[in-house]
Amino acid sequence: MKITVEEEKCCGAGQCVLIAPEVFDQRDDDGIVILLDAAPAEDQHEQVREAAAVCPAACIHLDDNA
Repeated sequence: MKITVEEEKCCGAGQCVLIAPEVFDQRDDDGIVILLDAAPAEDQHEQVREAAAVCPAACIHLDDNA
């Protein structure tokens, strides 16, 4: 799995950080997503998929073929 994020679309809701804190974080100044791990271990894939699904800005994109 490969993850990309569109920082310019992020609204800072933080749901991704709550669901997958090993993969996502937020900038302190404005809450915009920080991608900590663009290719997470397989045991984190379920959480990453959930984080992408609940993102209100739809700024998390997953490539399961990478």
